[in-house]
Amino acid sequence: MAARACLAFAGALCLAHPAWALLPIQHWTEPSGARVWLVESPAIPMVDVQVDFDAGARRDPAAQAGLASAVAAMSSKGVRAQGDEPAMDENALGEAWADLGASFEAAADRDGLSFSLRSLTEPDLLDRAARLAARQLAQPSFPQDIWQRERSRWAAALKESETRPGTAAAKAFGSAVYGTHPYGQRTTPDTLGRIEIADMQAYHGRVETCRARVSIVGAVTRPQAQALVATLLSQMPARDPATCQPLPPVPEVQALAAPVQQDIPFASAQAHVLIGQPGFARRDPDFLALLVGNHILGGGGFTSILTSEVREKRGLSYSVYSQFSPGLNTGVFLVGLQTRPDQAAEAVKVSRDVLARFVAQGPTEAQLKAAKDNLIGGFALRIDSNRKLLANVVNIAWNDLPLDYLEHWTDRVQALTAADVRAAMARKLQPDRMVTVVVGGQP
Repeated sequence: MAARACLAFAGALCLAHPAWALLPIQHWTEPSGARVWLVESPAIPMVDVQVDFDAGARRDPAAQAGLASAVAAMSSKGVRAQGDEPAMDENALGEAWADLGASFEAAADRDGLSFSLRSLTEPDLLDRAARLAARQLAQPSFPQDIWQRERSRWAAALKESETRPGTAAAKAFGSAVYGTHPYGQRTTPDTLGRIEIADMQAYHGRVETCRARVSIVGAVTRPQAQALVATLLSQMPARDPATCQPLPPVPEVQALAAPVQQDIPFASAQAHVLIGQPGFARRDPDFLALLVGNHILGGGGFTSILTSEVREKRGLSYSVYSQFSPGLNTGVFLVGLQTRPDQAAEAVKVSRDVLARFVAQGPTEAQLKAAKDNLIGGFALRIDSNRKLLANVVNIAWNDLPLDYLEHWTDRVQALTAADVRAAMARKLQPDRMVTVVVGGQP
């Protein structure tokens, strides 16, 4: 079975559809309340499924930062006995998935807790994979001895990371930009020490089918997809969708009231520099204009303005970049670079000047055309496999974007003007009220 999976994957490289964006996205709501997005992609006999819940790190209690990630990590460490099905430890689970030639993974990020299934679509294999995934999704055993082991490893890795200047920079920057917002919470050995099995069980118990968002890409029809979703969610507690109440809202990220400068001594050969502020949420209508603007400013690699001014003209850093990181709440905007400690002040000044000038003036027509050509020309690479297409469908599902979002993406990017980009950047960025963190060198 594993060999067949490998052959199918090899076939995917040869049979990838050249016009994924034209494949229609179907959307419906199951009787359980789960919302489903489906792209039928029959070229290869495989299916990718992702089940998402609003249960990411932004829902972690502050004193237990890392709880969502702990639940995700422990989901593969064993399942409870159920009816005639015996309990399985992590080794038995791994062997079962290997025998099926399929995979099932869990992950948590700042917004969501997600479970991902990949399988061949032969009916018997897919049914068995879906049933095993249903058990792992709904019946994790959270073994105490395994959690002690994993928590010790995780805590040791966190302590080791504290020896790096990049960690110190990210920690100070996140705290200054986000304040007390959950996006600014960081997992530490102390917060891990407060997470017990009962906490993970309670957190997992709040994951309900009526709040599931299921994205599917692969060689399945709608009836087959409906049967697949029903099986995947069959072991979770049943609840009338009419009684499914909205989750409490997460507070919004507050704008910065004044600039913040932090110079942190650190024994390192390079100074780590981060400059930024709160940006925007993913659903913001300015998203595409900001995507293009950031590509020109510092997201386009060696073609960006920051690279030209900081690296090529002045030799202050080998690389420099800018990025927006939008989420369900307002994510961060940042400019990042590394430089010699004695050059840090000059690198900060040049980067700030470039940013302020770009926000005030916007791109030139030549810069805008080059960015559009690059983004539109590379669009096919964003959707050239089932897994990449699934990521785009998840984005549509998670952020309630139109079903034709991918179909019109290139047209919407092409229609942007320099004035659109300049106005969007000016609405979101305040160069005179940003956080600047420099880690490295002596006081």
